[in-house]
Amino acid sequence: MTECQPFRDPELPLGKRVDDLLSRLTLTERISLLHQYAPGIPRLGIAPFRTGQEALHGVAWMGPATVFPQAVGLGATWNDNLVRRVGEAVGTEARAMRSRDDRVGLNVWAPTVNPLRHPLWGRNEEGYAEDPRLTAALAAAYTRGLRGDHPAHWRTAPVLKHWLAHNNETARDTSSASIRPRVLHEYDLRAFRAAVEAGAVAGVMPAYNLVNGRPNHVSPHLAEHLRTWTDDDLLVCSDAGAPSNLVASQGYFDTHEEAVAAALVAGVDSFTDHGTDAAPTIGFLRRALVQDLVSEADIDRAARRHLSVRFRLGEFDPGPGPYDDASARGFDTPAHRALAQEAAEQAVVLLKNDDLLPLADGTRIAVVGLLADACKTDWYSGALLRRDTPLDGLRARFGAEHITFAEGTDRVRLKCAAGWLRVPECAADDAPGAAAGALDPALLTGRTDLPPLTVAADAADATEFALADWGQGVCTLRAPDGRHLSVADDRFVRASAREPGGWVVQETFTPVGHEDGCLLQHRATGGYVSVAADGVKVADKGELFEIEYVERGEEAVARVAAAAEAVLVVAGNDPHINGRETEDRTTLALPEHQRRLWRAARAANPRTALALVSSYPYAVGDADADLPALLWSAHGGQAAGTALARVLAGDVSPAGRLPQTWYADDEDLPDLLDYDVIGSRQTYLYFDGSPLYPFGHGLGYTTFGYDELTAVRDGELLRVAFTVTNTGSVAADEVAQLYVRAVDVSPVARPRRQLVGHRRLHLAAGDSQRVEIGVPVAELGMWDVARERWTVPRGTYQLQAGASSEDIRLTYAVGIDGAPAAARPVQGTGLAAHAYDEQRGTEIVDRTKTRGEAVAAARGTEGELLFRDCDFGPGVDVAGAGAEAATAGVTVEAALGGSVHLSAGHATATLTFAPGGGAYAYTTRSTAFPVSGVRDLSVRLRGPVRLARLTFHGAGSPAIPTQRTPTR
Repeated sequence: MTECQPFRDPELPLGKRVDDLLSRLTLTERISLLHQYAPGIPRLGIAPFRTGQEALHGVAWMGPATVFPQAVGLGATWNDNLVRRVGEAVGTEARAMRSRDDRVGLNVWAPTVNPLRHPLWGRNEEGYAEDPRLTAALAAAYTRGLRGDHPAHWRTAPVLKHWLAHNNETARDTSSASIRPRVLHEYDLRAFRAAVEAGAVAGVMPAYNLVNGRPNHVSPHLAEHLRTWTDDDLLVCSDAGAPSNLVASQGYFDTHEEAVAAALVAGVDSFTDHGTDAAPTIGFLRRALVQDLVSEADIDRAARRHLSVRFRLGEFDPGPGPYDDASARGFDTPAHRALAQEAAEQAVVLLKNDDLLPLADGTRIAVVGLLADACKTDWYSGALLRRDTPLDGLRARFGAEHITFAEGTDRVRLKCAAGWLRVPECAADDAPGAAAGALDPALLTGRTDLPPLTVAADAADATEFALADWGQGVCTLRAPDGRHLSVADDRFVRASAREPGGWVVQETFTPVGHEDGCLLQHRATGGYVSVAADGVKVADKGELFEIEYVERGEEAVARVAAAAEAVLVVAGNDPHINGRETEDRTTLALPEHQRRLWRAARAANPRTALALVSSYPYAVGDADADLPALLWSAHGGQAAGTALARVLAGDVSPAGRLPQTWYADDEDLPDLLDYDVIGSRQTYLYFDGSPLYPFGHGLGYTTFGYDELTAVRDGELLRVAFTVTNTGSVAADEVAQLYVRAVDVSPVARPRRQLVGHRRLHLAAGDSQRVEIGVPVAELGMWDVARERWTVPRGTYQLQAGASSEDIRLTYAVGIDGAPAAARPVQGTGLAAHAYDEQRGTEIVDRTKTRGEAVAAARGTEGELLFRDCDFGPGVDVAGAGAEAATAGVTVEAALGGSVHLSAGHATATLTFAPGGGAYAYTTRSTAFPVSGVRDLSVRLRGPVRLARLTFHGAGSPAIPTQRTPTR
């Protein structure tokens, strides 16, 4: 009887229950647990289990669900408590939906905690902030909500994405992020660590990319860092298809058996590959076991982690658990609807306001722009239960009689040699979505049950399309009844989609200039719109079209703007176009079409505000200069329109704050693949230029004063306090921010300032509140590359309290009696090549396939490293230098110098390496290098050398032998 089995006894400790169940499973059954779709085990009464349920800002892909603001919008709230409550609501809905549909999973893949290092990342919308501490705080809050408060039972089991250093979609499975130790420890790992240490994380998902030349799915950091942060079993779930990439696109291993074995040993426990077909992965694992690439202990360790998650979810407990009783009542509740609106309101950021906002009741408002009557979802949204656009919200708040509207799309007709494009009429019940119910349009494939476009001989029968130009050459075409042109698998062009969407977007086209007209290229297939006997389709060769403009969008905008008392231009992006998973952006610029719209509105009516609704920042310096008011909101989910209207009306004083820097120009950005935030001065932490809007920026309808900053050290904690007063006449929220700056503490680069605390608080007019923030002294520290440890250097640190990273109101200096400054002890210990202080033209690569780092010239030609304050010891005791490298006929040159740009020093040593046995075949060379004392050391790499280590030995020491280390 199953009730007698110890693993079903909830009174036993978790570990004993897992041990009991694991002992009952055959080897075949244990291996079967390691695929995403683990089969049921009927003989033990165990059901099938699927890892992976997307739940980034609501339960995704499973039909209707409450849709909250995008993650970057939740980041803009700077409100840990709110984000926790959103996580709780999402977890509750996952349980409720599962009670009706067992396809809904409870192992949720959320949140994404990669810091938003680069604003051109296509998945910018998925992260919380560019700052690792703010990201970590919000991730911890969201996972606490998803997990629940019960000591033993979990509401859902969150998995963090994407381990590690993942901010590019361009070549995302083949590019390598070069991460020096300081960036690794001070930036990327910090975003993950706090959530894991909070005890609300069930696991992580490795990213597709490589880090330091090694795929994340075989990363030693999983064992060396992640699993040391908690005693809980963490389930590491591969990203979809990533195990196959280890052999296919990455070529890191020769066989799939080697690949899955290496991933399993490194710490991957669940393989998401080949869709629902587990057979290939299971076959690779079984053969890897036969070939002694893995052991049964490796299999058991991963199976244990899988089972541990299922036990914590209550799967093997008798009767309903604490999160099952109310599951049927926990879906689309009034409380969740109110929370979605609260989150959307708190996410609105007022960027600029020259006394235009708020708008008074009765104001005649022209609402214009491509997103004015849009409520966009993204790839990780659930299906909207309610569509709430800015136009809807303003009509409801100000009265429909006070609102006029112009979308601003160009109205066009398309003519080719055969005639005019025409959309055939269809019955009302054939309209898109009629048969699909509330399914998310992102999940709908191209429909083939509607007639394709035809050609009309008479211009009077031509269809007038709304042409929306989304920038970067991407357009959509919409029929008068709201149906977008789309291409199905049969390649016919139909007016069949409610919105652009899907994994491969079929609704986007590019006009390609050609002679006296243009070709219409379908972006998904690369084909061109052509006319055939049976209808319009895409083919290798297309028709030459003439675009007849019936009305330009700016003409309609100017007309309604001129007749209004105020104008709201709603601009931004469609999350399925120009920046999304698999596609990075190429520019910060607002699309030219949308720039024309706000300029037309401004020319017709100076009282024009620009509301940017987008997944990412824009460079809108021209709008900032010309317009009296600008706002930004991420796509705000099901309550976005109501929230924006309430902010514009002054019902809510905006208090969202930017979670990332808004740069003024593309020239301010580093290369997308440059992950060295320190060396290339990225994010507010290091950026030396003038941002358009800084990290933490946001205005409101009142003012706040800051007073009486104090700090008292209490052991390993700084107790910091200051007073915030609402000095205006409107009750409002303020986001008080606390930063720290190291003052003359270290000779190496430190952040200009870094966030160490924040608090969102509500104050009535005239009220004050004492804000108290505990700052661990360790937060002031840095990674000591010379000694490979976290350290807080001795010196003075300035605490800074204010309203943004560039609006500091109070400062307070504290002295920290930390680790004294000390030179690097290089004699005997040597220098790890990747532990440099500065570099130019290099990248960190894998020393072996399992662990360690080396440094190479980034383009295989020449690179330079600088090591500061190296202690070579006294006098003539130091007489030689050696280097260990894998190479083919290149040199390593070491010289004394004071900058990364090498200059002649008092001593120079050149070590030449002969052709070797491959990338992982290291040899050592030594030569005379007479130097003493504390000096800076510069190292030049010439050619495709992979330098692992530099060593220094005394005059009486034996020369470093030349030897070859085996490839691993």
